[in-house]
Amino acid sequence: MKNITKIGAVSALSLIIGASAAFAENIKVAFIDPLSGPFASTGTNGLHQFEHAADYMVNKDGGLLDGQMMEVVGFDNKISPKESLIQLQVAIDQGIRYIVQGNSSGVANALTEAIDKHNRRNPDSRVLFLNYAAVDPALTNDKCNFWHFRFDANADLKMDAITDSITQNPDVSKVYVIGQDYSFGKAVSAAANRFLSEKSETIEIVGDELHPIGKVNDFTPYSRKIVASGADAVITGNWGADMLGLGKSIIENGFEGPIYTYYAAGSGITAAFGESGKGSIRLVGEGKINPGPSDEVTAYYNAFLEKHPDGNLDQTRISNTIGMLAQAIEEAGTADDVVAVANALEGMEYQTIFGGTVMMRAEDHQAIQDLHIFEHTNEDIAFPYDGSEYGVKVVNTIEMAGADSETTCKMRRPNES
Repeated sequence: MKNITKIGAVSALSLIIGASAAFAENIKVAFIDPLSGPFASTGTNGLHQFEHAADYMVNKDGGLLDGQMMEVVGFDNKISPKESLIQLQVAIDQGIRYIVQGNSSGVANALTEAIDKHNRRNPDSRVLFLNYAAVDPALTNDKCNFWHFRFDANADLKMDAITDSITQNPDVSKVYVIGQDYSFGKAVSAAANRFLSEKSETIEIVGDELHPIGKVNDFTPYSRKIVASGADAVITGNWGADMLGLGKSIIENGFEGPIYTYYAAGSGITAAFGESGKGSIRLVGEGKINPGPSDEVTAYYNAFLEKHPDGNLDQTRISNTIGMLAQAIEEAGTADDVVAVANALEGMEYQTIFGGTVMMRAEDHQAIQDLHIFEHTNEDIAFPYDGSEYGVKVVNTIEMAGADSETTCKMRRPNES
């Protein structure tokens, strides 16, 4: 009886060890973004999109390599660079080798510097930083490093597309620029000034200011200045609660011109604007879902809505991030050697399900892709946002935007001193 008990205990232990080993074989991706506080809805929706991309694009087909599943693990950084570094270390200590983040370029700058230092000091536990939305141009210019890959167009590439649209509009002669007071907001301001001055001798910037990020409860004073300036159009890089608060205030205070944005869709923003945003809100971004999505996109979107009926697939680059990472791991033949995975990502050309190609430029790790100008509307919307009847529709496309743009990146690779 004792022997049987012993054998049973050994068998049970083997099952536990086997189950643990199988779990450990998951390819884990750490999602470090706000899951609490004023930007929680933005971060939570992003986490859901990453989880869906991993399940739909990787796990439902049997995983990667020898059947390894991809698991996305959420870490709440409270939109704080300091907290982000703490969560980064927690993720590394858990053996996670892939980090995704996107909300706040200030956070991204802190992460990329910390990851570069960690990888130089700890070659046995290196990690890759997959940046899906932090668009400070410096991240793929003077602050570039081998471990950082950006899957979104940077602020300059997006502003190039926005200013093309503005200069082609004969009704715009005065522009007001406003944004959040941190690295990204400053980058948007600098790019708007540069591109408008280069492209037009008649368009005047009648206002250019920054406000505290995540701390303004009433944007009325800013909105009144915008209206009083006589501006015909507004440019803002605001996101999250700051985008909604500013945009609604501008419209409610009587501004009737177009408001050109980077992040004025989804996460409750589209529903909140509703009819008031129609004819006003413009958005620059990648990924084409309205009008005429393909059957593949329809299936992908509907599968997401089954799990998150009130959610939004408003960041199609998230599917590109997961898809390109999966392709790189398969090409490298390993998920453990992040240098091999990074080498596979460099120069990759990826066919996205949303149409077009994403090319990861090797010299600076900046994704080059089609960019679109969208408008907020309820017309010809196959896939609305926020459970509302409103969504965004493409009105203009710039193919492979910024493919010939210059970079100041001087990247040091792992085999270089």
